[in-house]
Amino acid sequence: MSIQFEEFDSFSEGPSAPPQAAAPLVRLQYLLDNTPAIIYSSVASGDFKMTFVSNNVVNVLGYRPEEMTDDPNFWFDHLHPEDASEIFSSLAQLFVEGERTYEYRFRAANGDYLWMHDKLRLIRDENGVPLEVIGSMTNISEHIQMELALQAQGEEQVRLIARLRDAHDQLLQSEKMASIGQLAAGIAHEINNPVGFVNSNMGTLKNYLATLFCVIEGYDEAVSGAAPGSSVARRLAEIRKNSELDYLKEDTADLIRESMDGLKRVKDIVQALKDFSHVGESDWQPADLHHGIDSTLNIVANEIKYKATVEKHYGQLPEVTCMASQLNQVFMNLLVNAAHAITVNGLITIRTGAGNGWVWVAISDNGCGIPAENLNRIFEPFFTTKPVGSGTGLGLSLSYSIVNKHGGRIEVDSKVGVGTTFTVRLPVTQPEVGSTSG
Repeated sequence: MSIQFEEFDSFSEGPSAPPQAAAPLVRLQYLLDNTPAIIYSSVASGDFKMTFVSNNVVNVLGYRPEEMTDDPNFWFDHLHPEDASEIFSSLAQLFVEGERTYEYRFRAANGDYLWMHDKLRLIRDENGVPLEVIGSMTNISEHIQMELALQAQGEEQVRLIARLRDAHDQLLQSEKMASIGQLAAGIAHEINNPVGFVNSNMGTLKNYLATLFCVIEGYDEAVSGAAPGSSVARRLAEIRKNSELDYLKEDTADLIRESMDGLKRVKDIVQALKDFSHVGESDWQPADLHHGIDSTLNIVANEIKYKATVEKHYGQLPEVTCMASQLNQVFMNLLVNAAHAITVNGLITIRTGAGNGWVWVAISDNGCGIPAENLNRIFEPFFTTKPVGSGTGLGLSLSYSIVNKHGGRIEVDSKVGVGTTFTVRLPVTQPEVGSTSG
């Protein structure tokens, strides 16, 4: 049942009230006016017209109590539109459960929406008939703002943790590549020693065989002067025929030549390993990007040769101040990805050029292409379209990080079923090498 205080103001007794009756009511009015919550009552029907509002509403929402009680739709009209529908849909439960608690935004007199905690209770008479609804509204805007600030702070922490994790994973990948580079340099050194003496021995063997065949030819000339029917002539002719000396002479030259070619290929691979790894390189130095691309092609040749041919269209490039081993990792990732995009009989094209203080390297393939919905995610750590176990999803992310560290950028242009082009753009010189060398 609502309580009305028409005869009394907030702090004094009305003239017609007996002193013994007025004092408790004044005390009650004082308590209502100074409680943190706005106490109100409304009719127990669908329109929820307010029948009483405590005077402290002026301090909280800026309205006078009579403004709220005179307007039958005041409560509904001042709910935030985004909160109203949820409240309307569940308000009927108040008549079943007897109590409901809501947190919603309510428009104050200055137009701002304040977050209110509102606890509603249904009052019934002795026969169970609903009489009115009593409510207490508390301003929890500061609490909500603190919660939102904490939530935003938590989300920012989650983003920072994700960035730290990405940086950590990229660092691990970079360290792995550095370890691979050191391993490659070690293997190159170990292979280089035996290849060196085998190559020297093959050269010596070639000379020895040439001398040996010269001796044989001398014997042939000496024997040809002997009597044709002599036993020596017959014996030598038989040996020559049985040993297939002419075939041996021709085939030995081919074997030596093929072996020398093979050794040269091994030497080129060893040199490519050394060029690719650049072990010990920690400073920014001028480098020939074409040399780095060629050495990287030697490294990934086995990945490419069964799927595609490589066409090189090199322009005139100045030396670029960079960390060559890291750029070689970028070229390797792009070349391997190009090979993986091709099924068979494909083409990988490498183009380079320079202008206005920048150089660019474009690596194109005529493979499967990248769907448009994935283009914005390809540089994200761990994002990959390859089957599970076929890739870490860190190659392009690491490449992006390396190019960004060099003050450059990577651009991608792709069309499904046509192919993909990755273009790496780099400044020729680094403006602040000292600050970026770490």
